[in-house]
Amino acid sequence: MLVLNGVSYTLPDGKLLFENISFSLNTFEKAALIGNNGIGKSTIFKIIAGEMHAPGTVVAQEVPYYVPQLVGQFDHLTIGQALRVDEKLKALKRILAGHATDAEFVTLAEDWSLEDRVLEAFDRWQLPVVDFNTTLGSLSGGERTKILLAGITIHDPKFVLLDEPTNHLDTNARRLLYELISGSPKTMLVSSHDRTLLNLLNPIIELSRKRVAVYGGNYEFYREQYETEQQALAHDVKSQEKTLRKARQKERDTLQRQQKLNSRGKGKQEKAGLPKILQNALRNTAEKSTSKIKDVHATKIQNITTSLSALRSEIPDLSEMKLNIDNARMHTGKMLFEALDINYVFEKLLWRENLNFRVNSGERIAIKGKNGSGKTTLMKIILGVLPPSAGDVKRSSFETFYIDQDYSLIDNKKTIAEQAESFNTTHLKEHEINIHLNRFLFPKESWQRPCHALSGGERMRLTICCLRISHRTPDMIALDEPTNNLDIQSVDILTSAINSYHGTIVAISHDEQFLHSINIQRELSL
Repeated sequence: MLVLNGVSYTLPDGKLLFENISFSLNTFEKAALIGNNGIGKSTIFKIIAGEMHAPGTVVAQEVPYYVPQLVGQFDHLTIGQALRVDEKLKALKRILAGHATDAEFVTLAEDWSLEDRVLEAFDRWQLPVVDFNTTLGSLSGGERTKILLAGITIHDPKFVLLDEPTNHLDTNARRLLYELISGSPKTMLVSSHDRTLLNLLNPIIELSRKRVAVYGGNYEFYREQYETEQQALAHDVKSQEKTLRKARQKERDTLQRQQKLNSRGKGKQEKAGLPKILQNALRNTAEKSTSKIKDVHATKIQNITTSLSALRSEIPDLSEMKLNIDNARMHTGKMLFEALDINYVFEKLLWRENLNFRVNSGERIAIKGKNGSGKTTLMKIILGVLPPSAGDVKRSSFETFYIDQDYSLIDNKKTIAEQAESFNTTHLKEHEINIHLNRFLFPKESWQRPCHALSGGERMRLTICCLRISHRTPDMIALDEPTNNLDIQSVDILTSAINSYHGTIVAISHDEQFLHSINIQRELSL
């Protein structure tokens, strides 16, 4: 069905994104393509779809139906144009109205069931039948994604490419996607960080800068293999650290021994009454010998250090990327917020029934509901950003830390170093801030990078790093779809950081695995 052989891609700035990528996909297989953000997954999808070209060979027996990761690139298109049915629907309408020309019959190409398939697809994805001249930019992210997914039912392709299809979907729409993938005989290649979705796929194709690895099983099987490999890497790190310590000790011992020989030799020369010019020549020889020994050991130590850094980069230390802040000041069970028959009005009441609930200190709560049900609005009411339109609220005085899906706390005008320094409220010294940045995988060469160029995972790590630098102790951390733009490794880092915090959590997320992993205790359903 699909074969990639020796595919490479270089970015416009000359940076090599990936090199010599090779893998294959058999007919009826449903495979996952995973890898860290920025590794090139979306680029590979575009190459397979024929939207980009790269050196190497790409052979696909079927033209794929491609649902790309939505970043606003289709906002100018109408629904009909995005689904590639606008001209056929116009032709069908004119034919049925009795105003057809030969051109309309050519355009329709005897696709008489098109309208029925469109209605069936919209019904399947619980989309309202709308004007097909409506632009995608006027719709929500979830609606745009569901419209493109509806194209699978409409066009019935044999080969489907899905790039992060769950990013804007609510829980119900994700369930529909899971059902589609489980029950479809189509060949599929899917990129996703949704672990429930990944467990429906087999094999798992992992893309890294060094290689492509194929695991014959679903995501749980991959994780078992991954953990085994990580343990082996950790063993290699310890071995290299031991080798580095021995190399440094040997360097010290060798230099001390050489210095003793040089000192002894100098004493003998002076006792022997050698001419000054000969003593100088012997001293220069000794210094050159010492310098040569230093160079040999420095080269060896540098090689070991480089190897060690490469190994460490493959196994981020989650224990180093925790918040490490004090526990929330409020005792467990204290009332932080209470809603008394509240509602909110846009054009009409947002919720069918008024809301009554409490948030107590120490709780971990998820706000759940379909797209457009008012989850973010309710979060803002809890945080005191919005007043309710009806009802009343009681709020204690408490400090919050708000993390949204775009990690908007990051100032795009700043560099990484400037962003970190802006949170240095406790006047840490420069080297202490640098230690924090290194712990969160920002090495020295990255400190002057502009924040607007950071990936979702990098923005998340810098946000957590800034909170750690500030030593703020929020009484509540509010999370609004924090995993939407994160790769799997970044979700693990965020999960570990959140679980190191002992305070109140209020979270909005459609990622059930994430909610489970941060120990959500109860739900507010809208």
